[in-house]
Amino acid sequence: MRTLLILLIGIVAVWLMVRYCPRAHRRPAAIAFSLTWLLACGWNLTVGVSHGYALGEELAIHAVLFAVPVGLAWWRLGRRTPPTS
Repeated sequence: MRTLLILLIGIVAVWLMVRYCPRAHRRPAAIAFSLTWLLACGWNLTVGVSHGYALGEELAIHAVLFAVPVGLAWWRLGRRTPPTS
């Protein structure tokens, strides 16, 4: 349940970024989101390991927790950015 909640938080954060960030600032916002989300996932990983979960198990879960929202952010950035001429 915690994994789904964290995944949902990441997806909602991406949606808010795409919805309210001006197009000219979306690339820097996606970079900032990616780095911030990496730090959040790293912190959550250390919490899980400190509570007795195996590092290998946590790494597999956090690979998904990081990749899905960040991949979604960059995918939406590519779809929403106007083509350059």
